[in-house]
Amino acid sequence: MKEIVRYPGCFVCGEKNEIGLGARFYWDGCKAVCDIVADEKYCGYRHLFHGGIVATILDEVMIKALLAEDQFAVTAEMTIRYRKPVHTGDHLRCEGWLTEKRGTVYRTAGTVVNQEGERVAEATGKYVRPKGDLSGHLLESLE
Repeated sequence: MKEIVRYPGCFVCGEKNEIGLGARFYWDGCKAVCDIVADEKYCGYRHLFHGGIVATILDEVMIKALLAEDQFAVTAEMTIRYRKPVHTGDHLRCEGWLTEKRGTVYRTAGTVVNQEGERVAEATGKYVRPKGDLSGHLLESLE
């Protein structure tokens, strides 16, 4: 699998972000994939991984599916369904993929599965190709 491009300062994937997740994303030819352990420092309630961090990872894995195919976009909408709590220490497999492309709009889907194979969260997203200066700024951010 090929590692997907990243921004060094990104909260999710940046290796230079000291408070970030340090996640690495790979392209398997069809979808973006990431394996991560739910770290205690990102808990919401005691020993429960924060739902906002789960949402952040889903957003990232879905946009990585676009970046893997050199499609640059920004998040316009995201819908998340939480199915089970994520406990700190859980090993998570996150996957994201493109479901539809219409002009400058991309629709995606993503899932998070724990070490027992249980789907703990799923999402759909709508991403749009940026216009003007924002497009250039995004390209400058990537490695």
